[in-house]
Amino acid sequence: MIPSAILESALYVTDLVVAEAFYTDILGLTLLGKVEGRHLFFRCGQGVLLIFNAEATKIPPAPDARLKVPPHGTVGEGHLCFAATADELAGWKAHLVAKKIAIESEFEWPQGGRSLYIRDPSGNSIEFAEPRIWGL
Repeated sequence: MIPSAILESALYVTDLVVAEAFYTDILGLTLLGKVEGRHLFFRCGQGVLLIFNAEATKIPPAPDARLKVPPHGTVGEGHLCFAATADELAGWKAHLVAKKIAIESEFEWPQGGRSLYIRDPSGNSIEFAEPRIWGL
């Protein structure tokens, strides 16, 4: 058995209100759902981006909880990469600069393909890259 795709990815943030504004207003993602103080769920292409308050996800579900999602979370800054064509990378760069989002790094990989890096308000590393950096 081999997984066919990544269905969801998670990042952990310190302020859900600020994160919601960033991921909707700056990155343009569509909010699928949220629970105040715990999480935000966003549609991203065929997948879902989960944004969690890490402290809230450490709490185990009540014994009588309908959804028995086990505790999970992380400490520190995470990383996520969004796929983008070469033309889209240029558009993202212009959009981010216009929104006053600092470009942390931008370069071409030795094997081909470009990447552009920014930080979200919680310090997570957000990358936009051509899929060819992975031979896709």
